[in-house]
Amino acid sequence: MPNGRPGKFCLPPKGGNINIYVGNLSLDMTAEELQREFMTFGEVVSVTVVNDRHIGSGQSKIYGFVEMPSNSEGQVAITALDGKSLRDRTIDVIRARALSKNRDKGSCGNERGSWFSRRVRQRGK
Repeated sequence: MPNGRPGKFCLPPKGGNINIYVGNLSLDMTAEELQREFMTFGEVVSVTVVNDRHIGSGQSKIYGFVEMPSNSEGQVAITALDGKSLRDRTIDVIRARALSKNRDKGSCGNERGSWFSRRVRQRGK
């Protein structure tokens, strides 16, 4: 799950770069393949395919993030790739929301109001 509550796609802001959320990826999609798709539209700073190695399966989950330095190239990539079929899956491509600096409204990254902070930890018996 991205930072914040379920359903939000949030990344920390990094200068003037554009962060792009890519959803509905195939389980065997690699960061290199996703990078190749976006390089058609300009320079790619980083690509992250979120995986669940920390819980043991080692398979990639179905979303990732692409960071591009040019806002205009990123917008062109979003427009061109949203709805494209990639490995027999129709991908969703949108601009990722930046983490909010306002921590009192339950926005992404909010320590007090986030989905994670409302969960109660209980000690096993």
